[in-house]
Amino acid sequence: MTTTAPAMPDSTTDLRRRALEGHGGVIRRRVLTLVALAVLLAASFVFDLMTGPARLALPEIVNALFGGSDSTASAIIWQVRLPTACLAVLIGGCLGLAGAEMQTMLANPLASPFTLGISSAAAFGAALAIVLGVSLPFIPAGFAVPANAFVFSLLTILLIQLIANRQSGGAPLVLFGIAMVFAFNALVSALQFVATADSLQQLVFWTMGSLTRADGFSVSVLAVALIAILPFSMRASRALTLLELGEERAESLGISIRGLRFGCLLRASLLAAFAVSFAGTIGFVGLAGPHVSRMLIGGDHRFHLPASVLCGAIIMSLSSIASKTILPGVLLPIGIVTTLVGLPFFVILLMRAR
Repeated sequence: MTTTAPAMPDSTTDLRRRALEGHGGVIRRRVLTLVALAVLLAASFVFDLMTGPARLALPEIVNALFGGSDSTASAIIWQVRLPTACLAVLIGGCLGLAGAEMQTMLANPLASPFTLGISSAAAFGAALAIVLGVSLPFIPAGFAVPANAFVFSLLTILLIQLIANRQSGGAPLVLFGIAMVFAFNALVSALQFVATADSLQQLVFWTMGSLTRADGFSVSVLAVALIAILPFSMRASRALTLLELGEERAESLGISIRGLRFGCLLRASLLAAFAVSFAGTIGFVGLAGPHVSRMLIGGDHRFHLPASVLCGAIIMSLSSIASKTILPGVLLPIGIVTTLVGLPFFVILLMRAR
């Protein structure tokens, strides 16, 4: 009688199964990380609504939001705190997404939405409106500063795209951006030299970054911009992930580097232009947000891009809270606070990730 030896397990099938299980575990962890970031953002947003000179408890805020509170609390929430909190979240999301795309596209971990001189161009446009009263025709006086800032940012975007079409690689673009920063900073300094005391104070305060201009219009415009641009960024997420293997490797896998660069720079520049035009120059968020996201999520841009949006929004929301609480009774410029809030958070995560 012959006995049949037991079948040996198929090593290839076993390795494949383990690989799929490992990949599924990574995906679940990334999804859970996104959920945790969203919860943290929601908590920060609610705490931002509770923070301010007029102390309001959470039940009062809920009553004010749903129309069951007195007129004073409703006015504080709807006219001041809610637009400011929403604007902080949206600006942080825009800068976080723009920074993530910019760092990948330029292959430069120190790149940010303002690397190519967009913020400096916006500052010059705002300075023209504040100091000289020069603005676009048929623009109401109340919108002259953001309109000028956006137009000059847009012109810089077009110039960047022209340079990008003639150059290959990210290094020439970075050098061009540095030149643009110095040029526009010199022009702004010239306008500061001839400005009156009142206009100089306005210009300096604008360049520090501020959320005091938050209203329904600015919140609506930024929300539409972020919602409209995010799907295009997610559509390019696979190509951006492959780009991290190197331009030659990405091209061999069917990625059009020229088209990808054009789309990334256009999206990042538009997001930065919208953010700067309504809040002034706010640094560090577009640099730190993507780095924090990469430490928590990794380099898969399907998760890295939305995580960058959430991380940037969290940093801005925490900065909004800090700007109202560091010095009681004084509202600090948000551009200063973003560095104070974001830098320690970034350094701690960097040390943990080694």
